[in-house]
Amino acid sequence: MKKMKSILLISGLAVLLMRSAGLTAQDASTPDRGLSVLYEELTAPDFIQAVAKSGSTCLIPLGILEKHGPHLPLGTDLVDVRELALRAAKQEYTIVFPAYYVGQILEARHQPGTVAYSAQMMISLLQETCAELGRNGVKKIILVNGHGGNSAFLHFFCQAQLASPKDYAVYLFDPSDDPSLDEALKPLRKTTVDGHAGEEETSVMLFNRADLVRLDRAGRQSGADLNRQAGLKHAYTGIWWYARQPNHYRGDGTLGNKEMGQVIADIETRLLVEMIASVKKDTATLELQKQFFEGSAHPLATIQD
Repeated sequence: MKKMKSILLISGLAVLLMRSAGLTAQDASTPDRGLSVLYEELTAPDFIQAVAKSGSTCLIPLGILEKHGPHLPLGTDLVDVRELALRAAKQEYTIVFPAYYVGQILEARHQPGTVAYSAQMMISLLQETCAELGRNGVKKIILVNGHGGNSAFLHFFCQAQLASPKDYAVYLFDPSDDPSLDEALKPLRKTTVDGHAGEEETSVMLFNRADLVRLDRAGRQSGADLNRQAGLKHAYTGIWWYARQPNHYRGDGTLGNKEMGQVIADIETRLLVEMIASVKKDTATLELQKQFFEGSAHPLATIQD
């Protein structure tokens, strides 16, 4: 019963956030056939067509509900990553799963508005979501992360897919090493400390949903790095973010601007479009998984020379 209530809560808030983002069927449909990219707007017969048209792919944009400085909305990551997914899906057709905000945000539990689920809930819900997509014919599931605190969790989640046989594959959009973004932002950057609700993230929200930004509030709190664990050497602790950014704000959002936001959005969209196209063409991953699962069931039969 408790699990059912959690799922109902997720579904209800997802609908609310989608409405607040102003998404419509007209915005999300492709011009050629009018087939929506939004999972929740497809009829059952349309869903069958969408799976075929998408090459059995689906994006899950993952955001979070957390404080974003004093000036950005709690759903910043959710709004931004969903906008990214929709832009990419319109260029390279794929299904976009409803707003998803169950992720890792334990480090912000001291801030108002944060919704932090247990680790087991995070893993179980995402695993069951992927399994249900696989059962419905979606064999290539693309996770698009919009929240920095999800990074370690999602890499672990991908690795955990090897624990048991599956007839679908999970891919994580991971363009962190792409040099084009840093190069494009160099002449636009005005700050040296950034990372959460600062110059870049404020810029992206100004591009996506300027109506949700309270730029006049951005200077009310400090986004400086306090580095309160400076004495530790070669050590990692779960309290590291709070030690550095107790205001859950890193950088200076007052310097955010729409121009920078569009540069970031354009490059990220291009990279995601490239990734979706490559996943559609990919035949190696599912075949390798099949080989691996067969081998893992009989490890002593694996040839050693």
